[in-house]
Amino acid sequence: MNARRYWNGVRMRTVMASPDPDAPARRVTLPVDWDDEAAAALAQIAPVQKGAGQDAVSVAEESARWIEMLVEPGDEGNARSLTWLLLLRQAAPTLALWSGELDRRPGFVVNLAAFALPGEGFAGETFVAALRLLCGVLRRQALEKAGLRNGELALDAESPPPEGLSSGKVTALRSAGKNETRKGGAASEPALPLAEPQLVAGELLLTNLDACLAALGFDYDSDEGRDAACSLMALATLVAREGLGCDRLPLTPHRHVIPGLASVARDAWARAAVETDAPEPRIETGLSAPGPVDALLGVEACGLAPIFSPIRADGRLAASTLARLAARGLTLEAAFAASIAGAPALAVPGPEGHMRMHRALAGFVDRAPPRPDPVAGQALRLPPRGVARRMPDRHGGVMQKTTIGGRRLFLRTGEFDDGTLGEIEISPTRENPMVRGLMESFSEAVSVGLQYGAPLEEYVERFAYSCFGPAGTVEGDPVASYATSMLDYVFRALSDLYLGRRLPDAPHEDDGEDTTPLLPLDMERGSQRATTPPPRGGRRLRLVS
Repeated sequence: MNARRYWNGVRMRTVMASPDPDAPARRVTLPVDWDDEAAAALAQIAPVQKGAGQDAVSVAEESARWIEMLVEPGDEGNARSLTWLLLLRQAAPTLALWSGELDRRPGFVVNLAAFALPGEGFAGETFVAALRLLCGVLRRQALEKAGLRNGELALDAESPPPEGLSSGKVTALRSAGKNETRKGGAASEPALPLAEPQLVAGELLLTNLDACLAALGFDYDSDEGRDAACSLMALATLVAREGLGCDRLPLTPHRHVIPGLASVARDAWARAAVETDAPEPRIETGLSAPGPVDALLGVEACGLAPIFSPIRADGRLAASTLARLAARGLTLEAAFAASIAGAPALAVPGPEGHMRMHRALAGFVDRAPPRPDPVAGQALRLPPRGVARRMPDRHGGVMQKTTIGGRRLFLRTGEFDDGTLGEIEISPTRENPMVRGLMESFSEAVSVGLQYGAPLEEYVERFAYSCFGPAGTVEGDPVASYATSMLDYVFRALSDLYLGRRLPDAPHEDDGEDTTPLLPLDMERGSQRATTPPPRGGRRLRLVS
């Protein structure tokens, strides 16, 4: 089988990409509508050829390896379907399949947002068909390669079966899941004992949940959004458990808010609720973690995580942002005007919403990700990106006069109504115009950052203890006795005033400690001062007109 030919006719482009700026770039060939992040992810996923230097990477070549490994020879239909799932960025294998590491559990990452079609809703039947295809190829690969997994021993033809596992069941496992073998040995085979571990064929990791909810018109932190997410997770788990028997059916959501998904779920339930004496190898469902496979699929937020920023890394609006604005009937101009007026059109989900979504989905997947920490995002609530917090017309603040190394400095601050810092002004009164202008421009830049939500802690970390002149003893403010620069004093003073943290002085040498007089470079210590020789010839200078 030549799986590369399914990419014929697809427009490609070649770029130089690398996942690490310090690593050599690789020549990556991928479809023209895939972004540069996908190229960097493919450069990271594809194994490096030893001695090749800047070796070339092609998505057609790399995908052909795992497709030909998963499907049976001559199975053109499944090979073509796997290729199209990757081309449409609906699903991609995990790193174990890309690298061909058979001792690790294989799986697929499924991009939920890629099944939400504009103007058509969620393609439930296509989603179920894709999951059944992935489960089928994972089960086939698991039955053939079970002996190569870590912790699983191969069953040779001459070796007796383990206790509790009949010879008919071993024959069924060796035959790559042929229905004839399973049906023939089902009547006379005893069931697996309860203590016998069941073979896990692989995993389906769902991702990009928030972008999918946005395409369907649901907010992430809402009851409808959580109900929609539960329906999607329950449907995926239900399809993964087809062929395992009635006692392995998952939980059912209490309502379906996605149009057309209820009928698809009923059909999947009817296929899964069938008694069987020869259960299929189990497929586990879960949610993906950040990695190169998600970047290859163009995921906005991995797993069940919310999309915290409406803007992409290149400065353009994200697809989820455009979808939510369209669902509200808002144009870009109207949304921008609302943001300027202080009423953002879209609410950015917080850590509390992330926690509520995690609790809602915990019972509908086999393996849930670690619980998010709700305290991590509560320390500082930043305004939405692109929206400035307006300073009140009459506000409080402090005015501090101090001297650093004999140079006078004035520091003035402005505060919001809640007492937090909103602006600063640094005025070195006796410096030259260039220094005063730079300090005023720097103060304005810091003030703009503070009003747009930049944390004061970051400014203190970057500018405290900066070293440049003038520096020296601090007079007029007990917060510091010595400063390595004017900015060192300013941000240590701001840390004491608004963060409640007084930072110590930097190590320095006290003035006057070294009393050794300055000597010319060519004069040794203790030598007498040389006298100036008289001019030659006794000539003297005279003033002429």
